[in-house]
Amino acid sequence: MPEDGSVVRWLVCGATAGLAVDIGLYPLDTIKSRMQSKQGFIAAGGFKDIYRGMSSVLVGSAPGAAIFFLTYKYINSQIKQKVRKNDALIDAVSASLAEIAACAVRVPTELCKQRAQVKANTRLSQICKEIMDSKGLRGFYQGYGSTVAREIPFSIIQFPIWEALKRTVAERKESGKCSPLEGAACGSVAGCIAAGLTTPLDVAKTRIMLTKSGPAPGILSTLKEVYTTGGMSGLYSGIVPRVMWISGGGFVFFGAYESAMHLTKFLDKVDN
Repeated sequence: MPEDGSVVRWLVCGATAGLAVDIGLYPLDTIKSRMQSKQGFIAAGGFKDIYRGMSSVLVGSAPGAAIFFLTYKYINSQIKQKVRKNDALIDAVSASLAEIAACAVRVPTELCKQRAQVKANTRLSQICKEIMDSKGLRGFYQGYGSTVAREIPFSIIQFPIWEALKRTVAERKESGKCSPLEGAACGSVAGCIAAGLTTPLDVAKTRIMLTKSGPAPGILSTLKEVYTTGGMSGLYSGIVPRVMWISGGGFVFFGAYESAMHLTKFLDKVDN
């Protein structure tokens, strides 16, 4: 088991990183969601009220990111103590399991956020009431499967690249360590690649979460519908703001995480 200090550090640093990204880059996320919605960008709100729905993110961002990094770091460290090879595979497995855990918190807030982003003059409380009245508590997890189906491939691509880039940078330095700024840059590159490759899954997730009446469609049927009506451009709708959001978000997210880890380690040394 990790030390209590490590657990607290992972939780605090993960929460800090999640809030930094979601607050700082929220407008890009709104633009991306509106471009991917069935009604189209303009009908969904265009560039108006791009911070609409942000209150749901403030509620779920910190705990979701905290759970992710706690799970990721714990599983990663435990496996690497026993397995000395295949670092990329270990990083991918750790990130995938962490995403499954984090989605338990992330999906309800993501669902409410995206519905608020594409529907004007709707309060978060009203959105929650509509979901509860129509589908009960289960309704808040509409899109859980599609979110996990998006996040796992994303993490399998992003985290091994991030860890590999950090190792490469560290090996070329006399100190043998990657600075928080360098870690942020590595995260930005990794996020950019992963975001572009997984955009179709993100489009499907958005469409499924925005379905209000009837049973939610499946991932494959949603991808087929998007391709039938919009072709490849439909599958990759919102790719520019998504790549910008996650590339910039990767820099902020991993930069905030690495900086918070560096600061907490420094404070521990001072206390001791």
